[in-house]
Parts: sequence; C-alpha cells; structure tokens
Amino acid sequence: MTEQIQRGRLIVFEGIDGAGKTTQIELLSKYLTSVGRRVYRTAEPTESVTGGLLRDALGGVSRRTACEMAALFVLDRIFHNVNPVNGIEKMLADGVDVICDRYYYSSMAYQGSETDSTWVKEMNLNCPEIRRPDICIFLDLTPKQSMERINRGRVTHEIYENEEKLEQVRRKFYGVFEDLKDRDRIEVVDAFRTVEQIHEDIVGRIQTL
Repeated sequence: MTEQIQRGRLIVFEGIDGAGKTTQIELLSKYLTSVGRRVYRTAEPTESVTGGLLRDALGGVSRRTACEMAALFVLDRIFHNVNPVNGIEKMLADGVDVICDRYYYSSMAYQGSETDSTWVKEMNLNCPEIRRPDICIFLDLTPKQSMERINRGRVTHEIYENEEKLEQVRRKFYGVFEDLKDRDRIEVVDAFRTVEQIHEDIVGRIQTL
C-alpha cells in the first residue's frame, strides 16, 4: 500500500516594513530543513504579471487606488494558491511546508486602512481559492524602530514607508488580529531583540503546530 503523504503547513510571516521577515524566514527554513521537513519559500506580490503590476505601484512607478491595489492583491493571491506548477495548494499537497512573506493580513492592514476594510476582508476570507494559513507569525516593531532599520538598509523607500503611515498600518494589523482571533492562529513576536532570540521564539511556536 502506498504511504500517504503528510500534508505540508502554510506558515505566513507578517510585519510592518523593516521588521526582519526576510532574515527570520531564512532561519526558519534552514531549521525546518534540518529536522527533515521539505520547505518552499515564497512571497507576495508573486512573480506573476499581476504581481509585477503591484510591485510597480508599491515602488511608485505607477499610481493605483486603494481599491485597485486590494483587487490586484486578491487576483495575485488566487494565482499564488492555485498555480499548478508551484502554487501553495500544490506544494502543501506534496507534503512541503510553505513559508510565505506576506498574505491576506497585509491586504487588510495596508489597503484596509485606505478603503472599505469590510470589503477587503470579505474578498479575501470568502474566496474559496485563498487558503487559510496554519499559523501567522507577526514580527512586531514600533514605526520608529522600523524607520531606523529601513533608513540604515536602503536609499529608496516604498509608498508605505514613512512613520505616520506605518503607525496607521500597525494599528490596523492589531485590529485585524483581534477580528480574526477565533478564526486564525496568529502569534505576535517581539522583533526588537537579537536575531537569535527572535528565531528561538519562532521555533518554539512552530513546534506546537
């Protein structure tokens, strides 16, 4: 009899800009691989045509309304889930853990702070082709801490990278988490510590899955 493949887990990382998601995703990926898990790292926006439109807008190359951005993110997220080559659903079914940098929580926090938040929420949560994560790790920084890291790390900024906007988005993230606390598993992690301390904290929470 063929051994049944254990389904993979969808692990999402969220945080305002500069929170250290890239570093922690890399460390968690190495840890999971070291304990025998197969891992696929991905991010939103994706590398699809829609993802390219989103990156242009985020970088200030083109202008989009908040409603356009929210709708484009939903379209990109559906593709991200159902893409038959390396989509989230395909990877999970093959027993691979998927670690995703940003997901629908970001849409609700960023676009949801600029347009009708209920509409943004319902588009994402009511879509049958957008999968609910097994866990969301939110790396928490204050906007001031975030801007200090951003200013140290690069010269150009994206459209949301200013302290006032980050404060608005951070408050919105917490509102989203409160709204979804009985639906999704969301873990808030203090990101203003050493890289090693944050990683150990994340591993401890992942081990309870």
